[in-house]
Amino acid sequence: MNNGHTFHIPVLGIGFSVDTPLKVSHLGIDSVMSICDDMLLEKLRKMYSDKFKLHYDEITDKVQDFRAKRITAYLDLMNQMVDSNIEEVKDSLSTNYDKVKDYIKNLPEASAMKQDFEELVNKHLSINKVKEWVSDKLQKGSLDVNIMTKVDRDNYVDGEKLPIEFNDAHAAVRGFANSTLESAVILSAGMSPRLYSYLAQFEDFYPSKTGYIKKKIILKVSDYRSALIQGQFLAKKGIWVSEYRVESGLNCGGHAFATEGHLIGPILEDFKTKRDELTQTVFETLKRALEAQEREVPEEVLSLKVSAQGGVGTNEEHEFLLEHYNVDSVGWGTPFLLVPEVTNVDQPTIDKLIGAREEDLYLSGISPLGVPFNNLRDNTKDIEKLGLMEKGRPGSSCPKKYLALDKSYNEEGMCTASRQFQHLKLKELEEADISKEEYNAEYEKITEKACICTGLGTSALLNNDIETSKEGAGISVCPGPNMAYFSKQMSLNEMVNHIYGRLDVISRDDRPNMYLKELSLYVDYLKKQVGSVLLKASPKDEKKLIKFANNLQAGIVYYQEMFEKNLEVFKGNIKQNLDSLKAFSTQINVIVLPLNID
Repeated sequence: MNNGHTFHIPVLGIGFSVDTPLKVSHLGIDSVMSICDDMLLEKLRKMYSDKFKLHYDEITDKVQDFRAKRITAYLDLMNQMVDSNIEEVKDSLSTNYDKVKDYIKNLPEASAMKQDFEELVNKHLSINKVKEWVSDKLQKGSLDVNIMTKVDRDNYVDGEKLPIEFNDAHAAVRGFANSTLESAVILSAGMSPRLYSYLAQFEDFYPSKTGYIKKKIILKVSDYRSALIQGQFLAKKGIWVSEYRVESGLNCGGHAFATEGHLIGPILEDFKTKRDELTQTVFETLKRALEAQEREVPEEVLSLKVSAQGGVGTNEEHEFLLEHYNVDSVGWGTPFLLVPEVTNVDQPTIDKLIGAREEDLYLSGISPLGVPFNNLRDNTKDIEKLGLMEKGRPGSSCPKKYLALDKSYNEEGMCTASRQFQHLKLKELEEADISKEEYNAEYEKITEKACICTGLGTSALLNNDIETSKEGAGISVCPGPNMAYFSKQMSLNEMVNHIYGRLDVISRDDRPNMYLKELSLYVDYLKKQVGSVLLKASPKDEKKLIKFANNLQAGIVYYQEMFEKNLEVFKGNIKQNLDSLKAFSTQINVIVLPLNID
């Protein structure tokens, strides 16, 4: 068990966790901000500067490299304010213990820091001794940032394409690298060789002789093989991956990157058994690269963490991940959307989330990235989208263009959710010689896309009374399926106490465990994929789906053994769990029957 917290708050949309560190870092809790939307960051920087009477110089879009500079300025401000908050906690000892006690009481019971503090107080040591301990032990939670590697749009000035370093993701890396933060960047949405290579231009990403790295790399990965490939690629540049963050392919919030039927349990088992091998293999590559570059080589093997997230909902699941798979931290994302102290969610959306059932939380095609996206039915952004369609004006005005990545109609790119793109696409559809059924299906596919660039960030503006004339008032929200089982607004203390088993905030008694829930989502996904392929079957597609099904069956065998070997953890539902696994196995066999299995 670590001295501090054993959970972190992952990135939540574009704006939901954009200032979360300011609300939780002084309690030692790690959290992740999206730095996708520099326009949003600039508005929030002005708001916070005004609120706390800090100096503010606007960074307009006329300034050279404005995107990177806005990101750096925002992160520096966050860091400054969080440092002030943690110092305030430490200084509070001069008057009372309340703020220090808040920090300590939120820690898990098994925390060595918590036990040390209680011992210290019981010994009735002098206030100076206590101050010395507090100053040394109380650390701020990490202010981490998230960059989606695929959101790397080319940028233009007066029709002329700028060099690659001015692409959106590249500029975000630069903005983080130039900031005062000593934290990590989480790279998600897959490997990007050109972006990974760009990291090597910044000194803060390299390790020192003692192993210190000012700016760490965390990779969000889908399996062990992906981790090894990406870790080796970066190590050859002299860059160490400090943490591999394993996320469930489908039982998560936001974009869902489905694996080839590999389930989170077997994936984490791979990391558990091969972790030392991964560390040693990649470290040897790193050493060779640093030596070749004539850089300092760490004296000892660098530390490597593994974390997990996606669908975790109970203390039992949290503890099992820590103890059985030896993960270093567990991500709790979706439930924090119901904690206004921590995230930026407007009250009408909170109320919708509270009332959401399983059928209201679905995997949609609304994302312009073309990746399945977890969505809340009848969110205000989708209602806004339908209103425009009824007026005969489908599509968004596309005020931010972060996802203007489709180059079907021009070199600069368009977003598939934009009015301009949908107008051209629907015009083509009108001229196509197809049946009414095919027309309706294509029409729905085109117009389903939503402007999530604004939808996922606007709530942060509304909650802080910042004007939204450019963005509009529609809110997209991207909870994971786990939201169906959290049915009330919560305080930070309530949520933390739930995570650590000191409180149970789930009132429903029909919640499946995270492993069975993920399996059910994958079985549903397989069923839809098979139904789609059968319309235009090809041997290649069928082979992929059969492999997918076989991987699910292997996962079921793994879970049968896991449940039986850990009766003390799953004893309450062991028969029900095993019966469910058998039922899923039978269902998979039925689903793949129409495929040509050699």
